[in-house]
Amino acid sequence: MSGKSDGLQATFKSKDTEEWLDVVFTRRVGYALALFFKRFGVHPNAVTILSIFLGVGAGLCWLDRSLGWTVAGIVLLVLANFLDSTDGQLARMTGQKTLWGRLLDGLAGDAWFIAIYICLGFRLLHTPMPFLEGHEWRVWHLLVLEMTCGFLFHVPQAALADYYRNIYLLFHGDHSELNDSRELDSEWKTLTWKNDWPWKTGLFFYKNYTRSQELMTPCFQSFRNALRAEYGDIIPQETGTEFCRRTYHLLKWTNILTFNTRAIVLYVTLLAGVPWVYFIFEMTVMQVIKAYMKHSHEKVCREMTAGI
Repeated sequence: MSGKSDGLQATFKSKDTEEWLDVVFTRRVGYALALFFKRFGVHPNAVTILSIFLGVGAGLCWLDRSLGWTVAGIVLLVLANFLDSTDGQLARMTGQKTLWGRLLDGLAGDAWFIAIYICLGFRLLHTPMPFLEGHEWRVWHLLVLEMTCGFLFHVPQAALADYYRNIYLLFHGDHSELNDSRELDSEWKTLTWKNDWPWKTGLFFYKNYTRSQELMTPCFQSFRNALRAEYGDIIPQETGTEFCRRTYHLLKWTNILTFNTRAIVLYVTLLAGVPWVYFIFEMTVMQVIKAYMKHSHEKVCREMTAGI
């Protein structure tokens, strides 16, 4: 039993950054699936691609307002999330971690929610609007709502949460996937469209995604540059320990902005027949959490930069 437990622990990035639901449930299912896929030599990227189909399939199920299709979509998205856990655990288990895998992993979540947003829009089309008697959801209403939620709220919230989690892992010394857009851009410029077009295309989007994360965290960028100027690429242990101590309390908010909380609210609003509430939740509760998390994290970075 302890051997199995040790194997499961080895597939975590860090226990500090794992959400409780993932630790007690999702990661355990993901670990079992990772062992299964490992036995048959399945590559982690193939698992990620399968999760994309399941997540998109969930959105398609929700085009139908019936309870049966609603539950079917929930089941598919739960399975997609299991596989999203599996691919990372399988990569760490087999030593097959690649930047391609990280890019695909990010693409998977985007593909799920693009499909879900579009399908929720069709689900709401021509249904009564809340608080406006006699009015129905029209195409332009839904386009504005979904574009606003998707690009102005959801994408920055998830990107910042992902970035903060990897910052913590960098200072903690565990499995960080923190990248530098300048380094990615340098690599991108060495590639040619003729010979390397698949990777050059993927890297183009990934470096711009990383750049967007950096633009949202100016104080951290100053802190990182100051550390590099003073110590090079080696973070002093006392600095790493202090940073993790001062930002540890933010991890619970980081986790809320990722998947589980969004999914639970989405499931509840779908089953209650009010999926528009999900969008309101994203624009209010999730945005307040993002603002608090960013303010607190940047404050720590400013203070620690001054101390170098």
